[in-house]
Amino acid sequence: MIVLASFSVYEEKELPKQVFEAMRTTLQHLSTAVLVLAAAIPVAGQSSSLTAGEYQKQSEPPPSVQPAVGDQLNPTTVTVPPAVQELLAFRDSDVKFDLQNLMSLLRDHRHEGWVLAAYPDPKTSRPLIGAGFSLDLPEREHLQRDPLNSRAFIEPSSAQLWQAAGLDLERLHTILQQFDGELATWSKKRYRKKIWTLTPQITDEEATRLLRISAIQAIDNAKAYCRNFDQLTASQQMALSQLVYQMGLNLEEFSQFLSSINDDIGMGSQVQSPSGADEEHWNAVQQSLIQSQWARLYRLRAISVIAMLDPQYLDHPNMSELRVSATLRPAVAHRRRNRSGASLQGASYSRHLDRSVHRKTLQSRSKKRI
Repeated sequence: MIVLASFSVYEEKELPKQVFEAMRTTLQHLSTAVLVLAAAIPVAGQSSSLTAGEYQKQSEPPPSVQPAVGDQLNPTTVTVPPAVQELLAFRDSDVKFDLQNLMSLLRDHRHEGWVLAAYPDPKTSRPLIGAGFSLDLPEREHLQRDPLNSRAFIEPSSAQLWQAAGLDLERLHTILQQFDGELATWSKKRYRKKIWTLTPQITDEEATRLLRISAIQAIDNAKAYCRNFDQLTASQQMALSQLVYQMGLNLEEFSQFLSSINDDIGMGSQVQSPSGADEEHWNAVQQSLIQSQWARLYRLRAISVIAMLDPQYLDHPNMSELRVSATLRPAVAHRRRNRSGASLQGASYSRHLDRSVHRKTLQSRSKKRI
């Protein structure tokens, strides 16, 4: 406006009329642009029209952004508790073994298996998916009972781990509702028979994400169970991580095993040449698991895990497994008795008696009658 006022003092007779009008129009456009720009810039001391909540909303990544499935997970793409943030900060160098090897082992049918739809746990009937990922666990408190171990246990809820893996929470609710409906319609036994015919509810890549974050949780909790975790060999670290993945809080009940593995004996240079004391120590650790009911019920799985506790496992894996297999006996099956008091095994056996014995009995009875 100041420019236009200054320009108006010139008389039209000093400039050609067409040039005068063209310059006036140009200055009007420039003045309008300056006013628009000035209105867009907030005056010092005044608050912006964009609230803090709106700014945060604009700065947040779109919901479709998901953590990577590679060597690292990105903690900035999801809103998770501090404990889960610690899981997302995991680095491959935190352990001596390859995390991918642990994940491949857990996918094996001898361990957890691999199912892309919710299915019932064989004991609790609660929903599992992928490699045994629990779908409805609440966030739990897990006290550290070892005063010499500064590591805290991490026990987030299934929903928190689900979100940390980059999966949508509404999908989890839908899967749980569908599972509850089908479990009410089918029996647990019938449901489990249908496992391999169920329609997939997650993709293979999504199940891998769930397995990865769960395996990392097992590793962190293994460190909380074993104060000497960093001194273990690669195979021993993997074995303990497997135990935590499979048992969770139930590993607290293995007091003798935890006491043995936290013994400072055997934490020296056993990788190169274990001493007699080291061998005796790790034999005691293995025996504490061999004598457990878990090892008898899940014999094939237990043989693999217990053998890895051998300091020399990486040099002779087959020999280590054979040694455990020779001492680990399968669980004794206790069968229920029928009303007559005869066991099912006895009844089955009586139906397959040698016919010649039965024939001789009949012949002896007929002779007595004569």
